Amino acid sequence: MEGSRTPLLLSDLPESTSSNNTGSANFHAHGIRGWSGIQGLKKRGHGSRSWIQIDPLGNTSVVELDKATIMRHCSLPARDLRLLDPLFIYPSTILGREKAIVVSLEQIRCIITADEVILMNSLDGCVVQYKSELCKRLQSNKDQSDDLPFEFRALELALELTCTSLDAQVKELAMEIYPVLDELALSINTLNLERVRRLKGHLLAVTQRVQKVRDEIEHLMDDDGDMAEMYLTEKKQRSEGYPLSDLGFQTDTSSEERVGSKSAPVSPVGSISGAHKLQRAFSSIVSSSRPSFMSSSNSGENIEQLEMLLEAYFVVIDHTLSKVLSLKEYIDDTEDLINFKLGNVQNRLIQFELLLTAATFVATIFAAVTAVFGMNFPDSIFDNPSTFSWVLVICGVACGFLYFSFLLYFRYRRIFPL
Repeated sequence: MEGSRTPLLLSDLPESTSSNNTGSANFHAHGIRGWSGIQGLKKRGHGSRSWIQIDPLGNTSVVELDKATIMRHCSLPARDLRLLDPLFIYPSTILGREKAIVVSLEQIRCIITADEVILMNSLDGCVVQYKSELCKRLQSNKDQSDDLPFEFRALELALELTCTSLDAQVKELAMEIYPVLDELALSINTLNLERVRRLKGHLLAVTQRVQKVRDEIEHLMDDDGDMAEMYLTEKKQRSEGYPLSDLGFQTDTSSEERVGSKSAPVSPVGSISGAHKLQRAFSSIVSSSRPSFMSSSNSGENIEQLEMLLEAYFVVIDHTLSKVLSLKEYIDDTEDLINFKLGNVQNRLIQFELLLTAATFVATIFAAVTAVFGMNFPDSIFDNPSTFSWVLVICGVACGFLYFSFLLYFRYRRIFPL
């Protein structure tokens, strides 16, 4: 049991503890306590997770890293690692930090540095495709000169796969929505309405995801500081190269001062010494301002390079968003058509109800007249049986004339066409 947990515990130890014999002895003495502490950390959700590590040559390895190790290695705050947590659902985000780029685009969640890509290990198709495609591109371009640095190639592939995946989902949704809407326009029933409601909810979710990716790219394009922060290779080269040049310049100037002090005696003439001091001061100012000028010019060029990269995928995701909006407009147009049809049916029902009401009114008048003459009271009109027949005929003709008068009135008022 002790041998099974030894690799995990040694990986979690810091370097100073693993290299110290006393510390290792104390660790083995208190191994049970450390193991229970690690189990407690895992129960609270702070244990190690499986990550895929990809280097600039395209080599991959699966490593077990915890949050503290990643935060210390990439100089990231804890809130950035929450974006990569698979237990939570966050919108698409791209964050440029001092030593890393945090990418959370759909299922692709990774940390990009100047030397490696730390990808969340998952069996999702997008993650597997990203891993294989990135390794293929890095291995095919390792002998070729590429204008894009390593972190931009990794970021470009994440944007490409995300835009392609969203565009494929929109196309698949369009192929499913258009026939259902056309069928609904021809036959309005509960089944078709339920299908359209389900597809409309799916379309709303895809629209929000596409809109978030588009807004994130647009936000990066609008902020030059964020784009300059994402150029990790240049910052690494500048941090490694400039201190050496500054140190060399200082040693040269100090040796130059020492040589001048040993070879040249103190002269009463101040013009020559003043000229040397002025020249030395001017050279120091130029040399000190040269790195900042070069960095600013290079960052401006790199910002333009990254901006062109982001603009290309902004056009792609904006085209996808236009497809989603056209689908939404088609659904709205279909809903308007359905409302027009339902309104037409409702108007026809109202017209029929109006005609039925007029006919009921006329029939009520005829029934009232016949009821009056059907009463048992003495009158001379009952002496002749044919007289009651004439009363019925005259009453029927009057009721018919009254009904057609209603119809002519409705036509005159344009209540409904006849």
